[in-house]
Amino acid sequence: MNEQNNSALVRKQSSVIEKAAPGAKRILSGMVADTLALLSVRINAEAESWFGKGVSCYVAQDYEEAVKCYSKAAEQGHIEAQFSLGVCYDFGDGVTQDHAEAVKWYSKAANQGIAGAQNNLGNCYRDGHGVTQDYEEAVKWYRRAADQGEARAQFSMGICYGNGQGVTHDYTEAVKWYLKAAEQGNAASQCRLGLHYDLGNGVSQNAREAAKWYRKAAEQGYSKAQRYLGTCYENGNGVPQNYKEAIKWYRKAAEQGDAEAQCWLGMSYATGDGVSQDAVEAYLWVKLAEEQGYERASKALDLVEALLSPEQFVEAERRHREFQLSKHLD
Repeated sequence: MNEQNNSALVRKQSSVIEKAAPGAKRILSGMVADTLALLSVRINAEAESWFGKGVSCYVAQDYEEAVKCYSKAAEQGHIEAQFSLGVCYDFGDGVTQDHAEAVKWYSKAANQGIAGAQNNLGNCYRDGHGVTQDYEEAVKWYRRAADQGEARAQFSMGICYGNGQGVTHDYTEAVKWYLKAAEQGNAASQCRLGLHYDLGNGVSQNAREAAKWYRKAAEQGYSKAQRYLGTCYENGNGVPQNYKEAIKWYRKAAEQGDAEAQCWLGMSYATGDGVSQDAVEAYLWVKLAEEQGYERASKALDLVEALLSPEQFVEAERRHREFQLSKHLD
């Protein structure tokens, strides 16, 4: 039964009550309340069932069917379904991507307190997706989600304070929010917190504390933190200098496509710091960084090419082609 039919039923029953004798009104009112309560339970159960089916379809990557199920639940007021439907429209899962429609459904769920919807609505206002870009409005929604402990929103609050977007620029406040998210295991916040300790922005400069937070993020596979941790080991900042350990972390980041890490790994092979000197391997990694547009890689590539014999250059090019092919096959 939809909302329109429910309203008609309520109006009809209200009319009956008004026409009843005073002594019967109390009895009829109780009957109406019981009837509406039963209807509410049935409708909620139906919406929950549709939402559950939607989740199962989404997990099975049947996105079109998931959208149909989410829609049926969302139209009955199921707030998790409203949020999920917003996600589908936001990313084009099972429907044509439509940011305005995403905002519509996020707003319904966000106004009922769903932290994930509040965070995503903040993203829409930050990026101008489906709405006019408005950093102050983004901060409003991020704050609501962050106050509920939503780690992604806490990270975004840190970004907003760090960049002065929608709020007054304040590194100390940025650190506060990064710490909240970092303590929940948010890798991006852990990396940012490490950077603030590294540079002394909003906190006293502390290389050991920086390395600690870089490591937490790096161990979760966050490539930028892996690169930063590699730099800590290469230079002995906050950790004992250890070129082999630097290479280990540079490689992890480089294999995820971090251009700067690729360049540093390549130059380590060129100089033999932490690894056996290998100009062919150096060429591979520096070339990958150069192809991504990393500025320093162009000069580094010239230096590496000067180390190669004609035969080694042919081998380096072959290894580079194989690497690129393997990425496409993956």
